Amino acid sequence: MQLFYNPEIDETRKQVEFPRDESKHIVKVLRKNVGDVLKVTNGRGSIFSVKITDANPNSCKAEIIASEKEKPASWHLHLAVAPTKMNDRYEWFLEKATEIGMHEVTPVICDHSERKHVKLNRFERVLQSAMKQSLHSALPQLNEAVSLRDFLKQDISGQKFIAHCEKGMQRFQLKEKTEPSAEVTILIGPEGDFSTEEIQLALQHGWQPISLGNSRLRTETAAIVACHTVALANQD
Repeated sequence: MQLFYNPEIDETRKQVEFPRDESKHIVKVLRKNVGDVLKVTNGRGSIFSVKITDANPNSCKAEIIASEKEKPASWHLHLAVAPTKMNDRYEWFLEKATEIGMHEVTPVICDHSERKHVKLNRFERVLQSAMKQSLHSALPQLNEAVSLRDFLKQDISGQKFIAHCEKGMQRFQLKEKTEPSAEVTILIGPEGDFSTEEIQLALQHGWQPISLGNSRLRTETAAIVACHTVALANQD
């Protein structure tokens, strides 16, 4: 099955119109024609069956013939990850974490961050592509980049973890602390790790220090390990 994305489609509509780039892909690349049925998600948990009524490569139109609402996940994973020096590494993390089951992501700017600015439009496209590829019906929420200190001031519920490599500090294994069917937020630092001051500030705000294993991991790898650990704890 191939899944398409259209954020405007919902149960109140009778038809859907695809943007030009998607229309061209449907008609010219996939060679779909009038009467063919496509699967479309709005990124909010619903999947629609639509039948093409106008195979126009500039503006493909289709009528909605069926819809189903997928059961929402019993858990919620929010990854707050520092931007990597190389942008493609962060995009790789976004792609793989979406496939695994991440629900929300926030780029956090830290003391040791080498990249201070991010291109959210590019990140959004990566998330959309990964959602479609993995046949998920929910698009992860992408938040604006924020400084770590401002992020720590936010009222965040559920389990809160900070993964760091600071020696001499007590840390718990994430797999031993993760609770199933819970809201979980995990902080992952930049290439140079969090500063000692940032770690202390997080602990003061109630964040639990965790380890992701004995290896020293890159930022994007650490984020994937954290994502997979929480996803495994929530497998049926």
